Amino acid sequence: MKTYKVGFIGMGFIGRVHAYGHLNLPLFFDPLPFRTEIAAVCTSRRETAEKEAARLGAACGVTDFREITENPEIDIVHICTPNDRHLEALLSAMAHGKHIYCDKPLVKDAAEADRIEAALGSYSGTAQMTLQNRFFPATLRAKQLVEEGRLGQILEFRASYLHSGSSDPKAPLKWKLSGSSGGGAIADLGAHIIDLAEHLAGPIKSLTALSAIAYPERPAAGDPSRMVKVDAEDTMFVLARLANGAVGSISAGKIATGAEDELKIELHGSKGALRFDGMAAHYLDFFDATAPASPLGGVSGWTRIACGQRFDPPGGGFPSPKNAIGWLRGHMQCLYHFLDCVDRGVPAVPGLAEGIRLQRLLEQIRLSAADGGWKNTENC
Repeated sequence: MKTYKVGFIGMGFIGRVHAYGHLNLPLFFDPLPFRTEIAAVCTSRRETAEKEAARLGAACGVTDFREITENPEIDIVHICTPNDRHLEALLSAMAHGKHIYCDKPLVKDAAEADRIEAALGSYSGTAQMTLQNRFFPATLRAKQLVEEGRLGQILEFRASYLHSGSSDPKAPLKWKLSGSSGGGAIADLGAHIIDLAEHLAGPIKSLTALSAIAYPERPAAGDPSRMVKVDAEDTMFVLARLANGAVGSISAGKIATGAEDELKIELHGSKGALRFDGMAAHYLDFFDATAPASPLGGVSGWTRIACGQRFDPPGGGFPSPKNAIGWLRGHMQCLYHFLDCVDRGVPAVPGLAEGIRLQRLLEQIRLSAADGGWKNTENC
């Protein structure tokens, strides 16, 4: 059985999520046709690198990402740093033929995405973006229903991803709220909901956008007594026209007071409709418009499909297909999909090409929000 040695670049929140996946793979996937070993962890400070390496049982903690990307013993590289630190680590990992699992968005901006695209031609590894909302049984089933034609022609859609943490004016300006670090609602939440909307409804042909900053200043992350200027949006709203003619709306924001982690999408077609709520990820709602509505309503109406944790083998056996599914399980399946592609030597989707397109869509949203115009996104 092949054992893949894994190196982590960044071990903040999302790094721990990815590490959780590796540590628990043998429990969730049986039989597991490969093994992984976390061999190295890179953070910005020696003490944190060594601490996290010890926590995960890794052989070493380092502060230079090249000790991972250029290490011939490392097979797989996880990019889990702030967005503005992805580029150089990605280029190094690509140049050294590493398999790459990269958190979204791909890089800081479209110009950096161009550099990744230029390097793709000589890249020999397998890479995947961490877009885990594609990998719940409910969203996997939604994709199947769309591809089976059960919705007919997509007519309209609505998609949103809402948080509330930035509704508090005292929330400090951490990197995810900083434009100079590649943060903001467009990159952080927008990347997820735009990807899922395109994945299920089809590619966006054109869009126009609005964005807003709730408070012009926030407390500095390291010194709450000092106020600093906010340079990234707290919320965004997009009107979009798809290549298939459908129209819809996409919103993402961190100032939705009362929201937790609320990702929702609705698709309406000529033959049926779908709706998914990430806070009730156990279920997918499906409406069959071809079902007879008479007599007395016939069998017309919404069907709630209990997708639960009903993954295809080797997943789905633990803890149980009928147990309520959680956020981390989507990450587990996303990681397994990547590793399975690595092990079989086939391309992983969503890969770097999808990450590049997504980055360019984010850029067009920013540009539209700045000038108020419609942007053509067919060639993103």
